[in-house]
Amino acid sequence: MDKKWEQMTADERQEAMFARWASPKDGQGNDIKFNSPEAEKLFKERCARVKDAIQLKKTPDRVPVWITPSMWPINYAGYKVREAITDYPKVAEAWKKFVLDFDPDMHMGCVGPGSAPFYEKMDYKLFAWAGQGVGDDSSYQAIEGEYMKEDEYDDLIDDPTDFFIHKYLPRVFGVLNPAFSMMPTFTSILEIYGVPLNFIPFALPPVQQAFQAMAEAGAEAMKWAGVAFGFGDEMAAAGYPAMLAGFSKVPFDALGDTLRGMKGVLMDMYRRPEKVLKAVERLTPIMIKMGVNTAKATGFPLIFIPLHKGADSFMSEEQFKKFYWPGFKALIEGLVDGGCIPMPWVEGSWGSRLKIMKDIPKGKTLWMFDQQDMKKAKDIMGSVACIGGNMQSSTIGLGTVDEVKEQTKKLIDACAKGGGYIMCNGAFFDHAKPENLKAMVDVTKEYGVYK
Repeated sequence: MDKKWEQMTADERQEAMFARWASPKDGQGNDIKFNSPEAEKLFKERCARVKDAIQLKKTPDRVPVWITPSMWPINYAGYKVREAITDYPKVAEAWKKFVLDFDPDMHMGCVGPGSAPFYEKMDYKLFAWAGQGVGDDSSYQAIEGEYMKEDEYDDLIDDPTDFFIHKYLPRVFGVLNPAFSMMPTFTSILEIYGVPLNFIPFALPPVQQAFQAMAEAGAEAMKWAGVAFGFGDEMAAAGYPAMLAGFSKVPFDALGDTLRGMKGVLMDMYRRPEKVLKAVERLTPIMIKMGVNTAKATGFPLIFIPLHKGADSFMSEEQFKKFYWPGFKALIEGLVDGGCIPMPWVEGSWGSRLKIMKDIPKGKTLWMFDQQDMKKAKDIMGSVACIGGNMQSSTIGLGTVDEVKEQTKKLIDACAKGGGYIMCNGAFFDHAKPENLKAMVDVTKEYGVYK
C-alpha cells in the first residue's frame, strides 16, 4: 500500500483520500453500517458537496454549512465544562445533541474538550482548563512561556527529538521532571560498547515513577479516545461526516506558540533572526509529516492549521514574507503533496496577507476566516482556494435572528458565486443563541442554492 501511495501523484492521493472519507470505517477497520439507506445517501451527498466546494466547483445543490463551537454544546446540553471533561460520555452526549439539533453538513468531533484527568495525571503546564486554573465552566486558556530558552536554538535545530525528550517535555509535563532530563540520548545506543550504561537511568526511582505515571495517563487517554472515536462512528452511521483528520501548525507558530512564546519569538526576530529561520526550516518537515500521517491513519483529508503569530497586528509584511510565509507555504505544499487538504483557520485579521497567501496550489486548500472583508478575500483568493467562515461570534451570541439571516445572505452573496464557499462561524464560540445557529443553517440551505 505504501509503495502504491508513493507512486501516486498529489492529485491521485487527494482523490484516494476523498474516496476513503466518503466510505467511512469504524475503529476496527470495518465499513460503517449506516442507520438507514437515507443516512448513507445524506453522508455521501455531504462529502460530495464539501469536496466540490474545496475543488472550486459549483456544488451540486447548495453552499455547504458547518458550525464549529468551542465548549458551547456542553452548556447547551445542560452541563458545566468541568463536569463533561471528567465524564466523557457527557461530552459525546452533548455533541450528539448539538449535531442532530442543528443539522450541519459536517461535524468537528468531540475531541476538542479533551480530558481533564489526563492533563492532571501528567501535570500539564501549557494550558489551564476548567477546574484547574480557570473556572468550572470556562474554556481553555493557553499559558505561553519560554519552554525553550533563548540559548537552546542549536539544540532544537541539531536534534529536535533529543531536545523534546530532555528539555521541552519535562518543562510542560510536571511528572516528567526531572526524570526525562536523566534519560539517555537514544542515538548513542549504537553498539555493544557502553550500551548498558545508557540503561542505568531506567533504574532510577524518578524515571520509574515517571513511566508509571505515563502508563496511568495512557490508560486514561485510551478511555477518553474510545468515547471520542465511538462518537465519530455513531455520527457517521447517522449520516454526518467528520470534518478533520487532525491538525498541524505553521512552523513559525510551532516555535512561537509552543516553544518560545509570543515575547520570546518576536524578540528573537531581531536578536537572532538566522536562528529563527533555521528553526523554522527544521520544523517544517516535522509539521508536514504530522499532518500527512494523521490523515493517512484516519482516512479524512482535512488538516486543521490554526494561524496565530503571522496576523497583521503581530509583524510587518516584510517580516511575514521572511519569517512566516516560507514555512507556511512549504507546509501547505507538503500536505497537498501528501493528499491532504490544508485548512488554515485564519484567526484575527490577515487582510494585508491575502495577496501573498494566494501563491498556493489551485483547488487544494480551504481557508476559514475569522475577521476579514470576505468580498476582498473572495476577489483575491477565490480563484485558487475555497474560503469560508466569518459569521461573527457577536452576531450569533448577541444578535437577533433577523440579523443572523441578513448576515448569512450577505456572506452568500459576496462569496458563493461560482462555488468555493462554505458557510461557517468565524471563531470557535462558547456563547450563542440556539435560534441564531438554527437560522444560519436554515438560511444557507434555503438561500444558498445554486440554480
